[in-house]
Amino acid sequence: MLAFKSEEQSQLQLVEREDIEDEEDLFEAIDKLISHGINAGDVKKLQDAGIYTCNGLMMHTKKSLTGIKGLSEAKVEKICEAAEKIVNFGYITGSDALLRRKSVIRITTGSQALDELLGGGIETLSITEAFGEFRSGKTQLAHTLCVSTQLPTNMRGGNGKVAYIDTEGTFRPDRIVPIAERFGMDAGAVLDNIIYARAYTYEHQYNLLLGLAAKMSEEPFRLLIVDSVIALFRVDFTGRGELAERQQKLAQMLSRLTKIAEEFNVAVYMTNQVIADPGGGMFISDPKKPAGGHVLAHAATIRLMFRKGKGEQRVCKVFDAPNLPEAEAVFQITPGGIADAKD
Repeated sequence: MLAFKSEEQSQLQLVEREDIEDEEDLFEAIDKLISHGINAGDVKKLQDAGIYTCNGLMMHTKKSLTGIKGLSEAKVEKICEAAEKIVNFGYITGSDALLRRKSVIRITTGSQALDELLGGGIETLSITEAFGEFRSGKTQLAHTLCVSTQLPTNMRGGNGKVAYIDTEGTFRPDRIVPIAERFGMDAGAVLDNIIYARAYTYEHQYNLLLGLAAKMSEEPFRLLIVDSVIALFRVDFTGRGELAERQQKLAQMLSRLTKIAEEFNVAVYMTNQVIADPGGGMFISDPKKPAGGHVLAHAATIRLMFRKGKGEQRVCKVFDAPNLPEAEAVFQITPGGIADAKD
């Protein structure tokens, strides 16, 4: 069990942005467009639309940029040309891609077995989806990650802040306190480094994501939690008649999550609900499958299936991942968050 209690670590402080040397290499601030002949007023319009980096600008289509009030097609062309000079969005070699992967940070889950299953922890630059029934440990992992993300990187943390979007009303700040104590951290400082928002509609959820770009461009965030990603879509869209529109809106929101992960080098951890699967096979007593269909399946980089074990034990299975074998790990829910299972 991870128990970091040495005196220097009892009050772990977050590193300020100035101290992070490699941070600036990850994204180019949108202000750099001014030195390439773009009007400061036009840059302000981009910021008002939630675009704070040149990398983020290149992730938008010209059609969506011309939709911003006050930007004509000619201006958008000029802005995109200037951004292309600042950020290389063309081909790179496989060796360069390997070097880029070196910037990936793996954040500990609190359980050694679960970390090993995930190849070191929850990855930045990608979306990790956890699905399972209620009480299978998805939100407990979210709460543990809120704390472990703030650990220094030499303690397998992310040395950054956390953003938490809650659609089900399950975030409990009092739950963070014993988890912070277990990791030897000051609970007040840990809670101060978590920004939290409660979303009530799918539109509200999407707007909260748009507003995150401003915060992430100014402060070192390492984790974004969406718990759960699908709940509001299941409420706001009903019946088969609205299914196509639901999936389209869901795809747009997942695309936004992918862009946040890659633009700011953060880990995105989202929980998902399950639905009954009548065609799931006759040998499974109670077949279930994750909600959200193929749209959600393709958006998630790593998909984890959680299920209940005996007592407080839970089982995590790698359901889909580009670089992990299909395997299982057993972990336990403790007062101090997720930990290794005790026999």
